[in-house]
Amino acid sequence: MEYAPRLLNFTDEERAREELLGIGCDPEGARRMAAKMVSRTVRLSGVSCRAANILKQEMLALGGDAAVARGTVACSIPQTDVILIGHLKQIRRLCSRLTRQPFGLPQLASELEAFLKESETAPRLLKGRSCQLDLSEPVIMGILNVTPDSFSDGGSFATTEAAVERGLQLVAEGAGIIDIGGESTRPGSAGVSAAEELARILPVLQKLRERTEIPISIDTTKSEVARQTLAAGANFINDISGLAFDPAMATVIAESGAGAFLMHTRGEPATMQQNTEYSDLLGEVIAYLRQSLEMAAEAGIPRDHLAVDPGIGFGKSAEGNLALLNRLHELKSLGCPILLGTSRKGFIGKLLQQPVAEQRLYGTLATVALGVQQGAQIFRVHDVRPAWETARLAGAICRA
Repeated sequence: MEYAPRLLNFTDEERAREELLGIGCDPEGARRMAAKMVSRTVRLSGVSCRAANILKQEMLALGGDAAVARGTVACSIPQTDVILIGHLKQIRRLCSRLTRQPFGLPQLASELEAFLKESETAPRLLKGRSCQLDLSEPVIMGILNVTPDSFSDGGSFATTEAAVERGLQLVAEGAGIIDIGGESTRPGSAGVSAAEELARILPVLQKLRERTEIPISIDTTKSEVARQTLAAGANFINDISGLAFDPAMATVIAESGAGAFLMHTRGEPATMQQNTEYSDLLGEVIAYLRQSLEMAAEAGIPRDHLAVDPGIGFGKSAEGNLALLNRLHELKSLGCPILLGTSRKGFIGKLLQQPVAEQRLYGTLATVALGVQQGAQIFRVHDVRPAWETARLAGAICRA
């Protein structure tokens, strides 16, 4: 073809500006035009019809659009969700114009501006108790299960000595943090007491802390387990319930200065796979995690101590897990680092016909690479070195 047309797709202004400068565009013109090249589609929930009609009018006036429910124009329904459709510059100009409007639109403008700022810049650090994780490169979280019944490696590190050696091996392979679990959370698993969980975790934690300074996370939903392990040298708590199972958990984390990984789940492990139907999977996951973040804030946990996890395999079907991975970037709207835990999980085995968990390495690595592209920054895995190499290369490609 004489003019060689090709598609361009930009997710941030800096890359759009570089492309403009690359064709010799005036620098000031590149600055002004870059935001027009970055598309943004934003969904708002529970907007009154009067406010939604103004949003529609303003977006049309700016050259964009806004989708609303049928009945909004006539105000025959009490409220509607709104999907704003435009480029980044239009959404920013909308925020400015809404400050002069009624019906709560100045508050919406403030929230929308904060949302745009948070979602456009990936967090660079995640702070824990007496440590921090550098997120400029993908971080690998090595799984260290000291349980007899975890779905993949249960019983493999039953003695303290074996578990400590495994932890040190994870460090040598490139783990940036170790996640110690003393209670299996596989689908259908039964819980154990806090005393049993502590008996499994504390000896391993204490000996590891003597031999390495690597950040350590404790995979637990019990505040008493969190309290004692943080006092013994742990830095983070990985709560699969997103602070929902134990009302004291948020306070324990806040008082210790620890960081936390907050995950979405639906129901407890024993029953969570009995209800995997969602009318809006991404909407429910994000709403749940937003509530977890609000609980953390109320307890006094700083935002830069928090990461979120969509909970792959926790109350989701295989198809739901794939949908979450396909739209993982939408979690960036929460403004926190994203932890992705797909390692050896059942949906990989179902798709690839691999009934044995240890067979699922390559499937896991595919999810790690795609997770990096989608904006995840921390990856919880059994096979640290392969995941480290995959994530590093995928990250280099995304930044190129």
